[in-house]
Amino acid sequence: MRQHPSPLLPSLCLTLAMFLWGSSFIAMKLAFQDYHPMVVIFGRMVVASLAFLCFLPQFQTIHIRRQDRYLLIIMAVSEPCLYFFFEALALQNTSATQASLITTMLPLLITIASVYFLGERSSRQTVIGLFLAMGGAITLSLGGEVNQQAPAPILGNFYEFMSMICATVYTITIKRLTIHYPALFLTAIQAWIGALFFAPFLMLPQVPLPHSFLLVPLFAILYLGLAVTLVAYSLYNFALAHMEATKCSIFITLIPLFTLLLSRFLLQESFTLWQYIGGFTLFSGVIVSQDFFILRSKVSF
Repeated sequence: MRQHPSPLLPSLCLTLAMFLWGSSFIAMKLAFQDYHPMVVIFGRMVVASLAFLCFLPQFQTIHIRRQDRYLLIIMAVSEPCLYFFFEALALQNTSATQASLITTMLPLLITIASVYFLGERSSRQTVIGLFLAMGGAITLSLGGEVNQQAPAPILGNFYEFMSMICATVYTITIKRLTIHYPALFLTAIQAWIGALFFAPFLMLPQVPLPHSFLLVPLFAILYLGLAVTLVAYSLYNFALAHMEATKCSIFITLIPLFTLLLSRFLLQESFTLWQYIGGFTLFSGVIVSQDFFILRSKVSF
């Protein structure tokens, strides 16, 4: 029988996962300056895949049910395969800040999908928290000037939205699979299939292979593979196993906040008054949406 952790633990795991995902936009932007996006994504998948080999003896005891095989394929094709493919195109055309803004659409997409495919019911409290968090994230992202170049922002933001569609499919699939499989095992499957998926892209003539190992992109790839892929996805999958997908998704609105905070400290960007207001509103929405909030509502839509 699965042990249920403290209600606070999944929330803490999600917060850390969102911090790592928020940092990934900056890490990828830095790596893309010197290496082709397909090289960076393949590199992060290889790093994560090699790290997961340490858990192979533990994984060998897991029996994959025949009826779950197609779900595992859908999970991995949705994310990381198509998700990273669209995100790489997005970051080539838009800024990291604008790309992180598009992620605020994901909670709404997951909420709609969870109602139709998982039978979840969103309480009034959760819906209020969702829109508070989304409004805060939008205010936060639009409240300041974007310093990074965005040669085709409309196209780039469209690609990022397509990656959110993939992330929605991934979340619904993971929610079903975590009933029968450990979160770490599912994350390993993602990394291994992702490495196989992106390997052929390195053979394309328009994808130049690096001729030297540069410190910044190399460190970024290691960070993306270990911290973002291995740790963040494991934390997110663990939280999905112990929390409704709708409530998990609201934490995604924290990504733009963490992206902007890191941009300020790493890239010396400044905060405006509207960004402070947006950050406060965002955190308020996340807190309102959770079960441990003192004014929990019993009314459902």
